[in-house]
Amino acid sequence: MTETTTPGHSRRLTKANKLSIAGVATLGAAALAFSLVPAQAGEETGTTISAAPVAWTKAVNGAQTKTVQTHLGTQQAAATKVAKADADAKAKAAAAAKAARETKTAASRSAVRTPVFANNLDGWIKEALSIMKKEGIPGTYAGIHKNVMRESSGNPRAINNWDINAQNGIPSKGLLQVIQPTFAAYHVKGTKFDLYDPVANIVAACNYAADRYGSMDNVNSAY
Repeated sequence: MTETTTPGHSRRLTKANKLSIAGVATLGAAALAFSLVPAQAGEETGTTISAAPVAWTKAVNGAQTKTVQTHLGTQQAAATKVAKADADAKAKAAAAAKAARETKTAASRSAVRTPVFANNLDGWIKEALSIMKKEGIPGTYAGIHKNVMRESSGNPRAINNWDINAQNGIPSKGLLQVIQPTFAAYHVKGTKFDLYDPVANIVAACNYAADRYGSMDNVNSAY
């Protein structure tokens, strides 16, 4: 049999369907709202929960970074100190080596400048002249040589035992035949205090001659 649906009944079904749909929608909305609220709260809670680990991680990382930086800074400072000490040591060593070289060079130059005189009449006169030059005592090689040859013939051990000085107990001695009191009075510091020493004898005699005659070059006889 074919069912016949009256218009009124059809409208009631339609309304029922609408109510059902509305109810479902309402329930769906409520469910959605319920699900959203916990989810939102969960998100908020999750944010709060997750924020703590992040903050803690940042704090730990920050502390670790600071510790590492401090450690690196300490190492760098220590390395800088060591490097500076090493540089200072090298600088001091270089300065000492330079000073040693300069001293050695100066000594070498001094040795070069210091002449070596022969142990003979020529060398004695030349050495005496070098000392006389420093002391401002006049005299020439020719003037000294001339008087030496006349007085002693170049013998530094010559002694006069017959003149008036010898008779008075103070004989003339050495290259330029100087008596002891005269030698003592005109001895030049830096030479030996020995009347028989050839260089000391020449310098003292020339010092005496310069005082009395102006220069040994002006002496042409016994003086």
